[in-house]
Parts: sequence; C-alpha cells; structure tokens
Amino acid sequence: MEYLQFILIIILSPLINGVIRKLKAQMQGRPGPGLFQSYFDLIRLFKKDMRISNTTSWIFGAAPYILFTSTIVAAMIVPVITTVSPFSVMGDIIAIIYIFALGRFFMALAGLDAGTAFGGEGSSREMTVAILVEPMLMLSIFTAAISAGSTNIAMLASISGPIYTPSHILALSAFIIAIIAETGRIPVDNPDTHLELTMIHEGMVLEYSGKYLALMEWAHYMKQMLLFTLAVDIFFPAGIINNTEPAALAMSFGIYLLKMFSIAFFMAIIESSRAKMRFFQLPSLLEGGFVLAFLSLLTYIMTGR
Repeated sequence: MEYLQFILIIILSPLINGVIRKLKAQMQGRPGPGLFQSYFDLIRLFKKDMRISNTTSWIFGAAPYILFTSTIVAAMIVPVITTVSPFSVMGDIIAIIYIFALGRFFMALAGLDAGTAFGGEGSSREMTVAILVEPMLMLSIFTAAISAGSTNIAMLASISGPIYTPSHILALSAFIIAIIAETGRIPVDNPDTHLELTMIHEGMVLEYSGKYLALMEWAHYMKQMLLFTLAVDIFFPAGIINNTEPAALAMSFGIYLLKMFSIAFFMAIIESSRAKMRFFQLPSLLEGGFVLAFLSLLTYIMTGR
C-alpha cells in the first residue's frame, strides 16, 4: 500500500472538489451539483473531440501532459496515510514547490501560445500571483521545517506536534492563504466563472477542449488535494502512521478522509462568506500572508517554539 498512496490523490481529488462545490451551493441556498459531478465532467471531456487552433505550437499539446505528469510525481512523494514510502527520500518540500512551478510555467506558456487576449491575460495574472505566493509558501513551511530539523515531508509528518504555539498558528494562517491562491479559489479567483475580467486559471485553459482540458482540470483537482494533504501532514499530522499494518492503514485512511472533508468544509465557508477580490487588490492580501509567514519564522527564532 505504501507504493500506491498517490493513487488515493488521483482517484479522490475530483470527489473533494465535488464536496466543496456541493457544500458551497448548500450554504448559498442552492441545490448545487452532485458530489460526483466532477467525475462526470471529466468523463464527458475525455469523450469529446478537441478543437486546436492552427496558430499553436508543440507547447499547446505538451502542456496538459507535462502538468498532469508533474502533479502525479508530486503526489508520489507526499505521504498520505503512512510515512513509510519508497519515494520518501525524494519527498523534500522545496522539490514539491518547484514541481508545481514547472507545471505552472508550462500552463502559462500554453495560455500565451494560442495568441488570444484572454490567454495572455490569464498567464500574466497567474505568474504575478505566483511571484507573491511562493515566498509565503516557503516561509510558512520553513517554520515547521526548522522545528523538525528537516524539510523532508515524511520527517515533518513524523515529528510535528499539534498546533499550539504562536509560530505554528501564524504559519498555518499563511499556508491557508497560499492554498487559496494556489488553487484559484475565492477571494483570489473564482473557479466557477468564465468572466474575462476576473478569471486567472480559466483564462489559461480557455482554448482547451476534449481530453486536453480533462487532463488540466484533473491535474488542478489533484494539486488542490495535494496542498490539503501537505497542510495536514505538516500542521495536523495526528493519524498518519509510520508502519504498513492493514488495520492501522485502514484507520489512518479514515482519519485522512475526515481531515480532507473538514478542509473542504472550511474552504466552502470561506467561499460562501467572501466576495471575489479585484485583481489589483490581491497584492494586499498576499503581502499580508507573507507578513504572517515572516512573523511565524521570526517568532520561532525568538521564542524557540
């Protein structure tokens, strides 16, 4: 089972996205889509024909596969239900951040490749957000890494304790803001709209259709669940085990699902209680997250906890 943990991310990521959509709709007084609608959407897209512009280059066709493959590679080195994994030696948190950056880079290039105004706008906005988010993400993780003495995720999940120190609370707050920005959720972006004045992620994939779009959407679902998994591995590691006994794995899997549904519920609350921010207001939010991450590191250095 330790070899196949990443399969859970691949299979369950559309379900977690469906849970967020369903909970958000119910909080807004709407019936909303079914929990498995994301699976149906992916199946529908895989069955559809593709329409590709004559102006695109090889980047347009390669980007979905690079994005999907890089996300699976990241999933392989993140512990899900047990820290025992043959890939754990490669599970450095800095490596994962830059695997995500590789996928983002090709996704932005693909948005530019079609030569449309909306694709260029989405790519430009995505890279602007990335510049502000990556330092925040690194600093918030470094607080936990310094206390654990390692940037290896399996080591962090094994050593990290419950969240009770000021430095870890600040780091968790910054990490939550980073997750919202990285996954393109409200108030940073609205995943349910195609309004050209507001879209970031949707702008980059606007020219995609068929299986290319399915691969990019599936990779987006996996990235979202991976970031949720990193959050619980680093800040709420209770329940993750360091062995491969079947009974312990089953219990750990149940606890992991409970954590994922709890984060999905939290994300639905945020999206239902906040409005989409204007793009030029985003630096204030993201810079605030960076300050929280910096304060978490400074607090740990000054207090030692």
